[in-house]
Formats: sequence, structure tokens, C-alpha cells
Amino acid sequence: MLNPLAQELNDSLAGTVAGDLLSDLGKRIFFPKGIIAQSAEAKQRGKNANATIGTALENGKPMILESIKQYAPSLSAAELVTYAPTAGNPDLRSKWKEVLIKKNPSLSHKENSISLPVVVPGLTAGISYLADLFVDSSHPLLAADPSWDNYALITESRRAAELHSFNMFNGDRFDVESFKKALADDAKNCGSVRVILNFPQNPSGYSPRKSEAEEIVNAIISEAEKGTKIIVWNDDAYFGLNYEDDIFPESLFSKLCNAHENILACKIDGPTKEDFVWGFRTGFLTFGSKGMTSEQYDALVKKLMGLIRSSVSCASTPSQSILLRALSDPKIEEQKKSLRKILEARYKKVRSFVDSHKSEKLTALPFNSGYFMSFRLNGINAEALRLKLLDQWGIGTIAIDQKTLRVAFSSIDEENIEGVYQAIYKAADSF
Repeated sequence: MLNPLAQELNDSLAGTVAGDLLSDLGKRIFFPKGIIAQSAEAKQRGKNANATIGTALENGKPMILESIKQYAPSLSAAELVTYAPTAGNPDLRSKWKEVLIKKNPSLSHKENSISLPVVVPGLTAGISYLADLFVDSSHPLLAADPSWDNYALITESRRAAELHSFNMFNGDRFDVESFKKALADDAKNCGSVRVILNFPQNPSGYSPRKSEAEEIVNAIISEAEKGTKIIVWNDDAYFGLNYEDDIFPESLFSKLCNAHENILACKIDGPTKEDFVWGFRTGFLTFGSKGMTSEQYDALVKKLMGLIRSSVSCASTPSQSILLRALSDPKIEEQKKSLRKILEARYKKVRSFVDSHKSEKLTALPFNSGYFMSFRLNGINAEALRLKLLDQWGIGTIAIDQKTLRVAFSSIDEENIEGVYQAIYKAADSF
């Protein structure tokens, strides 16, 4: 029997695409009116004393060891060691929404059509929570081939669901026809569609051109117009790291969040790669669907909060505090530009090398952005090539699957790129 609080949230979401697409766990989950909810009430209304939460205070401020404080002298004790709210620091959530709209101008007139971002402990956690909410043994997830191996781990191992795939490339372009067919197949066989789009993509390092982005969005809208309920997860981990002028500059979320009543768009993003803070483990989840009300978004966010509360309780406070300050620093954009220029120079070095070197054993998949590029192998096992590079040349790469080798140029200094890629070609041709 469902908990009454879960049923209340389900009732709030009834008739929305979000409510229709919930998984078995998604229907069961709720945010309890327990310690956290009661503590939030006490924080607002307990003017004389707040004896609700397990934090040690002195004169109303968190106790803090000097050996901790000395390493973050500009942050207060509250910014360092208190528990963050389950959905994240409210000021940071508002700031991220502001920044999100600034980076995606198409959202400027849709501000009220999207939810307030929720802080999650890293983008992987955000994807995992979406799987909890919307994926189960009866409802598969659709992803590109090749794709990040964690999609399979989350979908197949954690949720006991199927991971379906569409072909990522047709020549040097996104394979729109394969994508359309995969959407139609899942709609026919499963009754609804759950699809994850990752741009710049891991492992290929590809982002759609402006014309391709339009084709992808139109394909999704076309399927929704047939009556298919579709949830689109926009995994924007590497957002903004574009190195060619013809790339669509915004997240597809900006085009999908208010496109059709049958489409629920989810944006998974954060500072991890955008702001070069990989270990912060701070990400954001934002929802958008045409016609959804603030009350319905609140119900969906409460279900997400139930997942956070029942797993890690809340995301890291120091990371959120530092990020909130950094996002308000007028120098941050110039600092990011200087680091992006370094990555772009590495990209161009790799681009020049692979464009001028040919091999019957490996072919570079299309790439134009992000941290990575990948080779599609011909007659070579990717794991065998990976081990040869590691054992004979001392070079580490990633075997994504049997036929795909990923190389992260983001972690190779520009002066070393030519030597690394010469070794890759030499190792491949030696088989």
C-alpha cells in the first residue's frame, strides 16, 4: 500500500507527462515529514530554540575545529560544516537558475516554465535519481551507441532495466534516422519513451551542429504529437566546451522544456567540468514541461528530495558555499575562458593529427567539443589495444567497448599530444 504522502504527490502529478512516466519506485517515493521537514519548520518558526537537528551550536553558530577552519579562512562555520537543505542551498539554486538562463538565452522567456534547480551530489547521482524516478524493468532507457558506460551500470544493474540504443553516427553526422527509428520502436513496444542525450558526448566528444539540433528536437516533438509520452534527459556535463563555430550553442533542454505537453525535459548539469571543480560532487537537476504548474513541479521535486534524503541526505555544504561565492565573482568568466583556450588548443592539435594520419586499423569518430575523442577500431579488440598502449608505451586510454577506444585529450599537455597519438597509431598498426 502506498504511503499517503506518496499518494498525495502522485495525485498532484496526475495528468502530467511526469506523473504518467513515473517508475515503480517513482510512484512509491515521497519526502517524509520527518526530521528534515520538521527541522525546516523549526528553522523558520523556532525563534527561541531549535532542538531538532544533530548539529552542535554555540551562541547560535555551528561549532568548528580550528584545524578545519584554518584551511578555509574566508568561509564562515555555517558555510563550512552545517547540513545543507535536502534540495540544496536555496541561494545557490536561484543563482544556478539565473546562470542557466544566461547561458541559454532561449530560456529567457520560459523562466516560469521550468523548475528551480535541485542540488544533487554530482551529475552521476542526478542521472541515477532520474533512473529511480522513471526507469524500471518495464520501462527501458534509450541512449546512443557508443555511450558512457555508467548509463548501462545505472540502468541495467541498479534498476534491472534494459538499455536500448540508437546509432550515434552516420558518416560524420549525428544519425537522425536511427534516432527517429529508436524513438518509434520504444513508443510502439514500451508505450512511452525515456531517452538520454549527452552533448558534448562522452565518449565521442561530439556536439550537434545547429541543423542537427533542430532535427533532433523536431524528431522528439513529432513523436510526442503522436500521443507518445517522452522524457528527455539532457546530460550536459561538458556544456559550453565547444570548439567549432557551427555547433548549437545551447542545451537542447532550452528547446524541449516547453515544446509539448507530452515531453518532460530534464537538465542534468553542474560546475564539475564547466567550472573545473571535479571533486566538488555538486550537480543540479532541473525539470521543464509545457503546461506544468509550480505546484506540480513542487510535487516532482519532493519526490526527488525523497530519493536524496533516503540515500545521501544532502549534498556537500562547503562545495555549495564556495560555488555560490565563485558564481558571483566578476572574474570567473575570464578565468574560465583562459582554461577553455588551453583545452581548445589541445583539441586543435588532435584534430590536425587525426586529419593528417590514416590507418586501416582505426578511424576517429566525429568530434568537435568536450574532453574526449574516440577511435572506432577495425579488426582490433579495444581492450587488447588499451593493454598494449599501457604495457609497451606507458599510455593510459579507455576501452569503452570491444570496438571503441576513448582518448581524453583534456589530460594531455599540448606538447605531448603528437607523441601520444603517434604511439596509438603505431600500436594499432602493429596488430
